Amino acid sequence: MNLRKGLAAASIVALAAPLSACGSSGTSANSTATSPEGEKATLTVFAAASLHQVFQQINDEVFAKDHPNVEVKFAFEGSSTLFDQLKAGAPADVLATANQKVMKKAIESELVDTPEDFTANTLTLIVPKGNPAKVTGLDASLDKARLVVCQERVPCGSATKKLEEAAGVTLHPASEENKVTDVRAKVESGDADAGLVYKTDAASAKNVEVIDVPAADKIVNKYPIAVVKDSKQAKLAADFLAAVQSEAGQALLEKAGFMKP
Repeated sequence: MNLRKGLAAASIVALAAPLSACGSSGTSANSTATSPEGEKATLTVFAAASLHQVFQQINDEVFAKDHPNVEVKFAFEGSSTLFDQLKAGAPADVLATANQKVMKKAIESELVDTPEDFTANTLTLIVPKGNPAKVTGLDASLDKARLVVCQERVPCGSATKKLEEAAGVTLHPASEENKVTDVRAKVESGDADAGLVYKTDAASAKNVEVIDVPAADKIVNKYPIAVVKDSKQAKLAADFLAAVQSEAGQALLEKAGFMKP
């Protein structure tokens, strides 16, 4: 076995556990659409962590209605992690990323068909309820606060770097996370005094307060979605894209706080 195949095999084995976990929590009982042959089928969707709740809703309320025999398995991770897994050979049918930069890498690696932007998001600042560190924004109030952000390699981290430039500040985070949901979780638990997350994550977070960051409105991440070239369920994958882009799918995205692309 050469090194490339060995790495691919290791990645697929590593992915098996999270996919199984996502299948149990992210696959509803109702999501088991009919395959082209009318038999039961499985569709694997790799999606950015910030899409966790809304993609499950779109599956349950839109896609599953026309595809009662399809089990949808989700893997929700940082977009860069999903790209790395896909490139290493992990099987998937759909890829949805939280910015165009990561999707461009997937295109250049010939992993996906032509993508389409389906929604967009911006950042905001959240603090634990009561704001114990008295954070007021991207200012001197963060000097002694435990700020958590995303790693620059993932879309929310890339947006954070752009936000620093737009706001004319240099941030000194206590930690940098692999995905935006990890940032949110640290603020929710009180392990961080502040965190930069997408507005949609702030809207679904528990026991937090939102501090508006005006400069963040200038930094918009567009989310593209595409069918994976090696998909064995290309027709069903295209149907899932259609569900996301449908009027009902877009309404659910808007309700969750996402923006038009």
